[in-house]
Amino acid sequence: MSLLSQHLCTQRHQTVYSKRTLRVHELVPTCELLVHMGTDTRPESRNKDVLSLCKIVVDVGGEYSHAAMKYDHHQRDFAHTMNTLQVLNFDTKLSSAGLIYAHFGKNVISALLGLPHDDPVIDILFKKVYEIFVESIDAIDNGIAQFDGEPRYYLGGTLSSRVSMLNPAWNENLVFLNEFASYRFMMAIKLVGKEFNEVLTYLYKSWLPARSLVVNAVIHRFDVDKSGQIFCLEGGGVPWKDHFFLIEEQLNVKNDGITYVIYKDNTNEQWRVQAIPISEKQPFENRLPLPKAWRGLRDAELTEIADIPGCTFVHPTGFIGGNKSLEGVLEMARKSLSLAGKYKN
Repeated sequence: MSLLSQHLCTQRHQTVYSKRTLRVHELVPTCELLVHMGTDTRPESRNKDVLSLCKIVVDVGGEYSHAAMKYDHHQRDFAHTMNTLQVLNFDTKLSSAGLIYAHFGKNVISALLGLPHDDPVIDILFKKVYEIFVESIDAIDNGIAQFDGEPRYYLGGTLSSRVSMLNPAWNENLVFLNEFASYRFMMAIKLVGKEFNEVLTYLYKSWLPARSLVVNAVIHRFDVDKSGQIFCLEGGGVPWKDHFFLIEEQLNVKNDGITYVIYKDNTNEQWRVQAIPISEKQPFENRLPLPKAWRGLRDAELTEIADIPGCTFVHPTGFIGGNKSLEGVLEMARKSLSLAGKYKN
């Protein structure tokens, strides 16, 4: 890192404001990582004489070589992924942002969190930050759709769309284009840098500590119910889903029929029962939604139909329900499994 602080970097600065505005989405995180590394940045140039003076060249130059510290991805024969670089098991083609992250991401995480480079937490966070933050930037820059077919709705408010809004409008009077571009570019760096830091902080301080809670809950699920199909988290708000699917695989319990999680709602001291999704990438499809006859009902009506005391609600889709007591949500989970013929006595 100390060596990098002495180096110069050139990058596609004006690209943020050209017709190829999608490039900004991989450029800004790249710059943010370089800023964290204490690297000076220089405006864009494709002049070979200028590039020859730079120790780090990002997103221009037509060359990728970590040894030479050149990180472009526009070459016709470039096809690297995290997998081909033997860094992570992801197959999305890398942009320059992904290249920078692949080579320097662990150092950045270590520096931001003040952790030793050999701390095993670094590897866990490095993978998760790529998965939920950097990979989509790589995909968007390379024109890779998130899914096949026509989307059912427009997803607004994404990081990419918010950065795009910083581009000058077609009808703005830009007398001092270069100065204006530099100002907007720095705004974009701050925006994405702030989000990068927030993602990393959340993962380190909230997401990661939840893992041990989920492991313990899955291991001791038979103490909650003899079927072993329900596990319990004493506190609400625990980000359990990401951890659960990995833990289920690591503990070799994928075929044990774990179907529901129950937990206390800290906002009102009541309890929730939630259906577990089919998989991590199918969050809206559940293994067993709560019974149709319960869905959309509340309080006394739901309590009567379900024949379980203390029911408060069941969501219209059946993915979650509530009860005033722990025993109440347990009974809701048991009865739901029984009505579907899936309860293991």
